[in-house]
Amino acid sequence: MTAGHLAVIDMQRVFADPASPWAAPRFADAAAGVRTLLPAFAARVTFTRFLAPERPTGAWRAYYDRWPFARRPPDAELWDLDGEFAPQADVLDTTTFGKWTPELAARLGPGDRLVLAGVSTDCCVLSTALAAADAGTEVLVVADACAGADDDSHLKALQLMDLYRPLIQVTTIARLLAEPGP
Repeated sequence: MTAGHLAVIDMQRVFADPASPWAAPRFADAAAGVRTLLPAFAARVTFTRFLAPERPTGAWRAYYDRWPFARRPPDAELWDLDGEFAPQADVLDTTTFGKWTPELAARLGPGDRLVLAGVSTDCCVLSTALAAADAGTEVLVVADACAGADDDSHLKALQLMDLYRPLIQVTTIARLLAEPGP
């Protein structure tokens, strides 16, 4: 069992469906990485879902003007967790890119590190990592269990997050699973 709490960011249909404007081309690779990580974290896993707010405010209005297809209620299929991840019981919904909320923070034990996987590396994973690190939480981003809007954006986001060492560390599935247990 690996130490910490795994947050699986936004493994939703809207990012999995190749026809979606928000498709992550390597979603299937990230999903395979998440599947590999899940047994190591047992019950210390939170899945997140990005949802459109009922009434966007501030700069979010312009965002949803750009992406009107996403102005759907929380029960719309595009927001469902993809396939095998759908039956997960521990799901945290947010209307923001960053998932570092008081609810997620409360799921970590004292001194726990936050391990991130999912999509999109260059948006919601990045926003979550920076906010958690800013709050003083050790963050590990599992590069091969994440996918970006495209390969270049994924790599740039990983490079950016790696600049925040030691607060944020970019790692791989193999390195993380090779660590000694708690």
